[in-house]
Order: sequence, then C-alpha cells, then structure tokens
Amino acid sequence: MARVSDRPAQTYHEIELREPVSLCDSRARLRPEAAGWSRQPLHTLNISGHALRKKKWNYWCVTSDRHLFSATFADLDYLGVAFVYFLDFETKRFIEETVLVPVPRGRRLPDSVRGDIMFHGRRLSLSFREDAEATRIRVESPSFGGARLSADLRVLRPPEHETLNVVIPWSRERFHFTSKQLCLPASGSVTLGDDRIEFPEGGSFGCLDFGRGVWRYSTFWNWGAFSSVQGGRTVGINAGGAWTDGTGLNENAIWVNGRLSKLHEDLAFEYDRADLMKPWAVRTPSSERLDLRFVPFFKRAAKTDLLLLKSEVQQVIGRYSGTMVPDSGEPIAVDGAVGWVEQHSARW
Repeated sequence: MARVSDRPAQTYHEIELREPVSLCDSRARLRPEAAGWSRQPLHTLNISGHALRKKKWNYWCVTSDRHLFSATFADLDYLGVAFVYFLDFETKRFIEETVLVPVPRGRRLPDSVRGDIMFHGRRLSLSFREDAEATRIRVESPSFGGARLSADLRVLRPPEHETLNVVIPWSRERFHFTSKQLCLPASGSVTLGDDRIEFPEGGSFGCLDFGRGVWRYSTFWNWGAFSSVQGGRTVGINAGGAWTDGTGLNENAIWVNGRLSKLHEDLAFEYDRADLMKPWAVRTPSSERLDLRFVPFFKRAAKTDLLLLKSEVQQVIGRYSGTMVPDSGEPIAVDGAVGWVEQHSARW
C-alpha cells in the first residue's frame, strides 16, 4: 500500500471565516480574504470569465444500511453531465445512467448552495428543489437498467447543522469552493419497475458535494465520506487528499450530532492502486484524530474519453471501522459505517 501524494503530510493554520465574503474580485481573480473555511456557506460565488476552465457540480448521495442512490448534475463550461446510480448492498445490483449535453445552455447551475437545479432529457430527468427545510431530489428515467426509474427523496437541512465550506487557493487564477454537507437526515423511495426501495426515516442520510471553481487542466484527488449512527450518536467524516496538498487548506472534517470538528492536517490514504478492493487505511499521520480502516464490498468505475476531456473515477463502497477524535477530545469508535472512498483523475 502507498500514500497517493508523494508530499509529506502537513498541518495547517487554517483561517475560519465568520462573515460573508465575495469569492472573486472585479477581474475574476480569487480575493485573498476569501481563502478559508466556514461552518455555514458564507461566500458569494461570483465566478465569471476563465473560459472553459470553470467547473461546477452538485453531487447528491443518499445511503441507508441496505442501499445507495446518487444523482449529479455538472457544468464543465463546455459540456453538461448528468449521471445517476443505484446500488443494492446485498444483491450487488448496480445500475448507472450518464447523459452528456454538448452545450449546457440554459442549464447553468446556481451560484448559491441552496439554489434549484432542473435537467430534463429524453433518457434522464432530474431536479433538486429547495424549500425552507429540505432539498427534494427527484429523478425519472424510462429505462434505467431496463426498468422504469422514479426516485423521490427528501434531505432535511436542520438550521443548526454545521457544514464544511472551504476555498482551495491554488493561485489567484485557479481556485475552488466546495461545500461538503454530511449526516443530513434523509428519507424517501426509489422505484425500479415493480420494485419499491425504501430509504427509511431515521436510518438514511444525505451527502452533498457542492463545487464551484476555476480548475487546472489536469488533476487527481482522493475523496472518502460516511454518515452513520454509532453508539447512539450521528457521526461522519469528509476526507480529501492530493488535490489540496500544499495549498494551506483542506476538506477534512468530523461530524458529531451536527457539530463539525475541522481537521487541520493532510490525510494519508493508504491502499493498493492495483487492487482497490483490498482494505484501505485513512488516517491523520501527524496525530491520532483519525485512524480508520475501510473494507470495500463493491467497486464502481466510470470513464469518459472525449479527446480533450478525459475522466476516470474508481469509487469503492464499503464500511469504515476504527476511531476518530472530535474537538472534544473524546475518542469515538466506528464499527461498520457505510461509506465510500475513491480516486479520480481528470483532464478537463
């Protein structure tokens, strides 16, 4: 096993933002005072210019102890991408549908975390609609793995629930804002043909990966996450690496009952690149804040090759076990929490 990044792990002095701030200046460059993190979205995402370099997406994933359902819409500045996938943990039934839109005209994504998104196509339609309390995720497809798909899920947004909002500053010209929102209570159902799959209230969680930024052409990242009830508490993590190395900021955090503890150090992702189905280790090498073992039970691979656009994602779904230590200093045991971890390389 090997850590993906060749750089030594670093600990950062990350600035916590507490007041609203605009992301960009009048010349569409990153404002230095916008580089930091916050517990609620505070940034005005006024990104303009940077032709073909802007990348925006809303990725939703809802999990229960038995199933996973994910829906995403992304705007790559010259191409729109909608994709949806479903996994039954016991039977390993897996279905995925991807639709490419050559020019996402009229489908530009909102610049706020709580904006509505609608996409309607012949093969796939999806919507993420906001109300005061929740996000409603609806997906329809006439033939999803040979069966009609109708998904209707609701993810609550408790007002006191803290989220991880970070600006990664590669430079004034290249930067990315991400809002990672985990441990959100979810419920609803996914209907596949004659089968109705329930995501029960009290045992299901939503995860949002919201991204808006100006990217370099070539990039690589690791990303892992889970939301779970452990010992009567709702806990979760967001774990990222490689793409943030050396920037002074990262996207690493722990949640306990809606409260966020920021991890101010790079993580080590230790795994066998030749066989991602072998166990992984995800840990903080400079401290004991995070020490997790991840055992996969399913691998998802998605590849796009359109000359100048190349993307390959290998995502493994499985279970986390180990310990994590929030800001309170009390170690929390994790045993069999459903989640995922991935490696992603792109030229886009």
